[in-house]
Amino acid sequence: QLSDQQKMLESPLIQFRGVYLPPALHPLNKTLVKGGKWKDVDSTQEKRRSFLHDFCKKYNSRKKLRTHLMHLVSRIYVEDRHKVLYCEVPKAGCSNWKRVLMVLNGLATSAHNISHDDVHYGKHLRKLDSYNLKGIYTRLNTYTKTIFVRDPMERLVSAFRDKFEHPNSYYHPVFGKAIIKKYRHNANEEALKTGSGVKFKEFIQYLLDSHRPVGMDIHWEQVSKLCYPCLINYDFIGKFETLEEDANYFLQLVGAPAELKFPKFKDRHSSDERTSAEVVRQYLKELSKDERQLTYDFYYLDYLMFNYTSP
Repeated sequence: QLSDQQKMLESPLIQFRGVYLPPALHPLNKTLVKGGKWKDVDSTQEKRRSFLHDFCKKYNSRKKLRTHLMHLVSRIYVEDRHKVLYCEVPKAGCSNWKRVLMVLNGLATSAHNISHDDVHYGKHLRKLDSYNLKGIYTRLNTYTKTIFVRDPMERLVSAFRDKFEHPNSYYHPVFGKAIIKKYRHNANEEALKTGSGVKFKEFIQYLLDSHRPVGMDIHWEQVSKLCYPCLINYDFIGKFETLEEDANYFLQLVGAPAELKFPKFKDRHSSDERTSAEVVRQYLKELSKDERQLTYDFYYLDYLMFNYTSP
């Protein structure tokens, strides 16, 4: 079938047409897992997998999901040695995950001496959309696919704090200036010039605006649109809330070296308090009741897919 349609399919604008139901859940290969301490983590993992699978069956039967294949896999990192595909969800441990992938790939000896810039701006890791069609399909069908997610409101507040409450040479001039110009009445010249000092309420106005002055950004894009969990059948669903044990169990599953453990350190702004439910509550107080509801609605699918409790 591939060879018949090769010419048509080589176009980067390939579409999955019509309804695509995820294939039956493949059992996880647990032959490399050593010791009995992973029983609870494994049991949680199986519940998450079947929950997402059942959700997608219900959701997809009502709604046709169409998207270009190259876009579908554009956020997925490839590690060929241990046959891992990792879909990047910013603010859910992705910097440390990329460090781990670099170690697995033999590009570094330890996750602890890889700088933030090396992780995010070095071209060390390949993404799935850089392979040809056969390479993409082979990896999607044979590699262990993982995604790590986080409570949507925590992820959103974490992104805001990171990008707008600290000096930033990209987010302030690009997003900050546009947000202040559109949503702040009587903004002073300094704020309009630098884009610094965006308030959380202004950021939410931008997020909910169907005519945003600047586009979306991966740091606050919905996971449903970053990783397409109902089109790509992820084998492993990790959560930021149980990041270390999930990550270390996953490393066992794929046969990572025994000495490689998921790093514990906070990538940037390490002196800041972590974005917790209590921190989120403080930020949500700045919003009206309607704004809070609309923000929840914006991430509604993410809440449902990954079984997060509504705030």
